[in-house]
This record gives sequence, structure tokens and C-alpha cells, in this order.
Amino acid sequence: MLVNYWNSAAHNENSSRIIRVGTRKSQLARTQTGFVTDMLKQCYPNTQLEIIAMTTTGDKILDTALSKIGEKSLFTKELETALEKNEVDLVVHSLKDLPTTLPPGFTIGAICKREIPFDAVVLHPSHADKSLDTLPGRSIVGTSSLRRAAQLRRRFPHLEFKDIRGNLNTRLKKLDEKNDYSAIVLAAAGLRRMGWENRISQILQPEDCMYAVGQGALGVEVRMNDTAVLDMVSALNDTETVLRCIAERSFMKHLEGGCSVPVAVHSAVNENQLYLTGAVYSLDGSDSLKETMQTSISPQTQDEDRGDDDVQHAGVTAKKIPQHSQIAAEKLGIHLANLLLSKGAKEILTVARQLNDAR
Repeated sequence: MLVNYWNSAAHNENSSRIIRVGTRKSQLARTQTGFVTDMLKQCYPNTQLEIIAMTTTGDKILDTALSKIGEKSLFTKELETALEKNEVDLVVHSLKDLPTTLPPGFTIGAICKREIPFDAVVLHPSHADKSLDTLPGRSIVGTSSLRRAAQLRRRFPHLEFKDIRGNLNTRLKKLDEKNDYSAIVLAAAGLRRMGWENRISQILQPEDCMYAVGQGALGVEVRMNDTAVLDMVSALNDTETVLRCIAERSFMKHLEGGCSVPVAVHSAVNENQLYLTGAVYSLDGSDSLKETMQTSISPQTQDEDRGDDDVQHAGVTAKKIPQHSQIAAEKLGIHLANLLLSKGAKEILTVARQLNDAR
């Protein structure tokens, strides 16, 4: 039976099932998928893996800002369609690309250990010795993110910000070969995974620019009813990363945020305490709300932690990670969102969304 496949046959030399792994076609997506498949091969050396790459809507529409397209699943829809049709068995995503509400029947079965989640500044070669602080006034900084632009406008008012689209390679090429931008801001994780750390001129700390929900983490999306694959990928879960990302996704989901509004987070685990900072911004960064909350995720005995291992928390089904810790992380995100909403976050986000739609 399929349900018992990994329990009884995962290490069987005669196992014949080929696990098909869906991914985007970009070099970064393929590289990230390679990290996941390498980990799976280490856990299940006799398993055959086939990578199937495809182009998503977000890859095709390159002349419009992400926040203006209006589609929530820009980088996931085609991959999820293939998953629904049983054309692939699992899909590897940058977790920040996955909406907080997944289509029925799907779940995030694993979240791998997080790479550095911060944003990075890549300067034009002519400004190699500078930083955002020291760039000349009215220098143009490229970013496709409302979240980044809102925070950086607030922190660096002498700079101007302009949309830049394309995959990682394309954006770096636009920066290097033209004089349209003095710098661009990218996720540091992608640059590090590609081995391009030498391009990073500056890492933006949370006081300058908090990151996107799930940024730096890789999520593995599967069909909820494919117990065999769900059990298999659960070996990839990193407990701290899972709990941080559940809290972040829960916060975003309860705010009803997305790429069309500036929402940012920062999370950390220290001595069994999970800390979550969340913020919302107006488009120009002039108006904002930011708060921090914490909760205990301390271990409990097995008897105290009985519960359904298949329950979703913020779209995540994390087998083998204590349920009470996942519940605490999810509640933390909800409570923090409620705190911001009680202070006027909905009004800030509504105006931001309206202004973005009108641009």
C-alpha cells in the first residue's frame, strides 16, 4: 500500500517508485531544489528522484511590478496544478512565495533549515565602496518589494526606489550592464545559495529592514492524502525554522496581508522562547506599527503532547515536531496580528492596498 511505502520499502533496493520533484526553471530555483533532493537522497539513498522544471506566471510577466499583478500564486500556481494532476509528487518553493492559504488538499510537508533571512544590498560597480547611507542623494535603488521600499524610504529618505523585475541573474545583469540603478536589494539567502556572497555589499539588519514572511526558508509542498511522500519529506523539517515560519505565516494570514501590502517580520528562538516582531507600513513608510511578542515552546513529555500529527498550522503539516509547540507558534502569530489590528493596522494596510492599486 502507498501509505506504508516509506515505512516498509524506502530502503528496499527493489523499490520502483520514482519521486517526481517540481520546481521553477530559474537557476536559483533549480539550485534550491538540488539542496532538497540531496538531503532526500541522504535520508533515502535508494529512492529515485526526477526533477521536473516549469515556468510560472511570475516568471512570464516581467514588465509589471509583482504587487500590481493581483495574482496571489504568481510563482506557485503552475506547480500546484502539476501536483494536483499527479504529474509531480512534491514541489520545492522559496517559502516566502507560498501564500498563507494553500489550495484544498495541499500542505507544506517540510520546511528545511533556514538560510540567513535578511535582505542584502548589491551596489553598482561604480559605487562599490559605498553603502545605502553613503550613496549620493536621489540615487535609485531597485526592488520589486513594497515591504522593502516602504522600510527603506523611511530609513534612507535621501534615496529613490524603482521597481526591478526578473530572476536573480536578470536583476544582477540589469544592475551591472546599465546605469539605471545605483544598487538593488535582494534576499541574501538566494545570493548565498548561488555562491555569490562576494556580490553582497551590505546586509540589512532588522532595524533597517525586516524581512518577508518565510524568507530564507525552503518549503516542500505535497498532497495531503499522499501519506507516503508526506512521511518521507518530514525528515527534512528543522524544528526551529518550522516554528518560526508557522508564527510568521500565522501573523500574515491573520492580517490578511500579501505582496500587495508592506508587511514585515523578524523572529528568533532563545532558550525555549519564540520571539516574533511584526510590522505594517504605509507605502511611503511614513506611517507604521511594530510590536513584539513571545511565547514558550519548551519541550513537554510525550504523554503531554498527544495530538493529531497531521494537523495543519498556517498551512504546515510538520510531523514529528511537538504539536504543543506548533500550536503555541500559531497562536503567537495570531495574537501579534490582533495586537496590531487593535492599534490600526487594518486602516494602514487598506490605504496601502488602495494606493498601490491606483498607481
